[in-house]
Amino acid sequence: MTTEPLFRADPYLQEATARVLAHTAEGGIVMNASVFYPTGGGQPGDSGWLVWDGGRLPVATTVKGEGGAIVLVPAAPVQMPPVGAEVRQVLDWSRRHRHMRVHTALHLLSVVIPLPVTGGQIGADRGRLDFDMPDPPADTAALEAALNALIERDLKVTETWITDAELEANPGLVKTMSVRPPAGQGRVRLVRIGQGVGQVDLQPCGGTHVARTGEIGHVTIDKVEKKGRMNRRVSITLAD
Repeated sequence: MTTEPLFRADPYLQEATARVLAHTAEGGIVMNASVFYPTGGGQPGDSGWLVWDGGRLPVATTVKGEGGAIVLVPAAPVQMPPVGAEVRQVLDWSRRHRHMRVHTALHLLSVVIPLPVTGGQIGADRGRLDFDMPDPPADTAALEAALNALIERDLKVTETWITDAELEANPGLVKTMSVRPPAGQGRVRLVRIGQGVGQVDLQPCGGTHVARTGEIGHVTIDKVEKKGRMNRRVSITLAD
């Protein structure tokens, strides 16, 4: 039982009709297609609503199920749409778009701090990356200025796909030390920021991103925290 990830083909899709495939034992709903992104890669699961003839259900979050299923988790124990029903999915677009902005900004943060990434987290207002960084940055203000300069270049954000073998042959594409990109499906999705000689980043990622870096808007680097002998956490916040 698999769910077509509609968000992958179009991260700007806010509504779609789909069919209920199953109810899970935990009270979740599996659809045949989903505009809702499931929790993964540091990005929270999407929320929103399901609307059908005779009902409306708030979706609190979305998670990955077994065998490629995407599970929508109701916000309250209310009546669920029956299996086989056609349901309109309505995404909480404001929240998702902020996730997209923060996620793309974190890709750029890994450009201005070219060190191995040991962890990360995305929120609707702020995000953070943990770096293998023994010493603190000498000039945080300069890092923030460099990050915003990349954003203001309004670089195009696109995707491409390579085979598992190609990724294995190019280990430098993987910036994260703690999480390996999903392999075993035959191919891996790469997110590219910039084009041609103007390319600034290329790395495996399954999350959602804005189409151009200008959409991110101004960001601030809040703080750099020491997290262990070799790790430092760098947090950013959207200015609006």
